[in-house]
Amino acid sequence: MAKYSNISGCEKEPVRVLHVLQRMEAGGTQALLMNLYRNIDRSKLQFDFLVEYTEKQFYDDEIESLGGRIYRSSIREDFNLPRFNRFLKTFFEEHDEYDIVHCHTYSIGYFVLKAADNAGVSIRIAHSHNNRMGGHGLFLKAIMRSLFSIHANQFMACSDEAGRFLFGNRDFTVVKNAIDVDKFAFDKSIRADVRRDLGLDSAFVVGNVGRLHQQKNQTFLLDIFNEVLDISPNSKLLLVGNGPLRESILSKADNLGISDRIVLLSNRSDMDRLYQAMDVFVLPSLFEGLGIVAIEAQSSGLPTICSNGVAEDANVSALFSRMSLSDSPKAWANLIVRMDGIRDSLAGANGVIAHGFDIKDNAENMQAWYLSKARNA
Repeated sequence: MAKYSNISGCEKEPVRVLHVLQRMEAGGTQALLMNLYRNIDRSKLQFDFLVEYTEKQFYDDEIESLGGRIYRSSIREDFNLPRFNRFLKTFFEEHDEYDIVHCHTYSIGYFVLKAADNAGVSIRIAHSHNNRMGGHGLFLKAIMRSLFSIHANQFMACSDEAGRFLFGNRDFTVVKNAIDVDKFAFDKSIRADVRRDLGLDSAFVVGNVGRLHQQKNQTFLLDIFNEVLDISPNSKLLLVGNGPLRESILSKADNLGISDRIVLLSNRSDMDRLYQAMDVFVLPSLFEGLGIVAIEAQSSGLPTICSNGVAEDANVSALFSRMSLSDSPKAWANLIVRMDGIRDSLAGANGVIAHGFDIKDNAENMQAWYLSKARNA
């Protein structure tokens, strides 16, 4: 595999790390990788991406502008394992510059890490991003989970819960899903601009950010918000995200008679601005390895209410509250309304930093780790 000269004065190519994941959509894992990517010294270290879909994704343009490469397979679109294994064998034969493969998807991660192992890739990282499984095909997912880390020799997780879920008693390193804290600082003028642009006016705004998917549980959030409107009629729900449940969410809102109180936005690149417009952030997910949006919301000073499916690592400030998914929508609504007016940007940002979620230190540490492993490969 690739070797990197340490001879003083020699022009060196940057070490390239291959990240493997489903796709570079607007999600928590992707946000972590992009936050790291923007803050490393890209003259020394570069990120490339092997994804499971062929279509263009949310972060593709930015990746290429930063010097990254994107390789696309079609395993999710045309499931054919023999062909995928041939693709991987050829890929690693043609791309022997990688001494580090960092795998973030356990659904097909076993096959990627096995191919990397067979090709002699020195550092093979299995990274856990969830604290449980959900959705269809649970039996198959359980099998792939058990196989995922067989060919890995380094283990990482976004939280203690996520690490124990996937790796059990095996040693692993927690890599914080860090953010640029300064970027999310509260700004009254931005809040006024965004609220005016979105027609939120003087409303009490309940916010949620995430893929419109069963895991994120926005259908339950609609029930909660319906109860919020009974208590506080001048409320609006700001939902940000795309996903397969978009139409069913819109249909349910219409059936509840609350469509006119909901603002549904597609994935956005200005989330730091959108948090400013909210008054409380609610994350009722069925499960989350961390829930990076909860960290972002607290950094912006938002009272943040999470389900018991969200990892405890997301509790980084006095702004954090937790509710059980077995609690009634009305109970959730009562807590949400009580949070009105307690925004505290300083407490949120300080909590995020104190718990190690500021990107600058994390990027420096990850860069040093990658470069050290590459030199010893």
